[in-house]
Amino acid sequence: MPSESEPQMLYTAPQQDKEGSETLEGSNFAKDSNLSSHPHEFPEGGLAAWMTTFGAFLIQLCGFGYTTSFGVYQDFYTQHYLTNETSSAISWIGSLNTFLVTAVGLISGSLYDRGYFYHLVIAGSLLQSFSLFMLSLSKPDQYYQIFLAQGVGLGIASGLVYVPSIAVVSHYFRRRRTLAMTFVASGSSLGAVIHPIMLNNLLNGRLGFGNGVRASAGFVSVLLLIACLCMRTRLDPPMTPANYIVAAKKCIRDTGFYYPLFFIQLDSIKHGLSVTFSFYSLVILNVSNCVARVTSGFIAAFTGVPNLIIVATISGGVLILGMIGLSSLASVVVLGVMYGYFAGLCKWFFSTGIWKLDRWAPVPFFASNSNSLTGTPISGALLTSNYTWWIPAVFSGVS
Repeated sequence: MPSESEPQMLYTAPQQDKEGSETLEGSNFAKDSNLSSHPHEFPEGGLAAWMTTFGAFLIQLCGFGYTTSFGVYQDFYTQHYLTNETSSAISWIGSLNTFLVTAVGLISGSLYDRGYFYHLVIAGSLLQSFSLFMLSLSKPDQYYQIFLAQGVGLGIASGLVYVPSIAVVSHYFRRRRTLAMTFVASGSSLGAVIHPIMLNNLLNGRLGFGNGVRASAGFVSVLLLIACLCMRTRLDPPMTPANYIVAAKKCIRDTGFYYPLFFIQLDSIKHGLSVTFSFYSLVILNVSNCVARVTSGFIAAFTGVPNLIIVATISGGVLILGMIGLSSLASVVVLGVMYGYFAGLCKWFFSTGIWKLDRWAPVPFFASNSNSLTGTPISGALLTSNYTWWIPAVFSGVS
């Protein structure tokens, strides 16, 4: 057992009982009561464990995966739907959404510790579905409608489900937790591939904005329903919930990370590349991001996590500076693939490695995303209506 001076880890205990492990290994939803009777054992598998992990995967696909697809909306709003607004003002919608995912996560993490898992995931899923359907009713050049539905509503909804859906996986895995977390984290990357393809074809196709967003909302709602049906808790809440908000005051922040995610599609179009190819520029970046999250664990085993993160963050900053020279199809592909991969390595650390901290995991994750609130709006303001691309690239790359 850890000493009183050490931070208590969530739901861990060193004792292992062979007979209990064998009982839990063959667990399923009909035997959840058996799982609960052995709170100090980790099944490390079984139907209940992997169904819960799959549910968390779907939550990430619909939550953070949708949030990081905002580059499609940034392009569409700038050119067609919010033409009276600046790029900076439009960026506030996506940046607030991103910020609220992790900011609300500090609150939902605390509520999760108090035993409100099912309340959070059900309420968050319903709010996400409601917010997307309300977004579909937004009218052109009605900025406040889109800001409230997508920036505020969708951000709060994703924040309610984000931390609980990942934390519940730790009920079932200890030795194989990195494997399970890597699978869950890949959900956001896969979502960031699926949603841009769907949204670009829906918004710019025959359906238009309203019906296109409603089709997207229906797809997300079905996946969230499946996720809620899959996930199950196994352990009782801890005796002393962690105070995430106090701990978060000591954390550092990141500014330039989301610039390529928000602006690469618009950047491609404004540099005269074909609209069809530009629609897939964000997809290229996110596919590479997904590959990085899957392979990063194997690379870290040889390089060590600190060395991997140092190389990834420095390389990411250099590649953002490289967006100054973005002007051709080849440059978009190269920058998209390389930045997507190094960004994926960074996010792997926060999505899998940092979650080994269990109860304290929301704190550094919040710190890593908190400056997304101001980073992209500043980049949008530096871009100006004249689309001076080198200024926001320098700002974001140096940051």
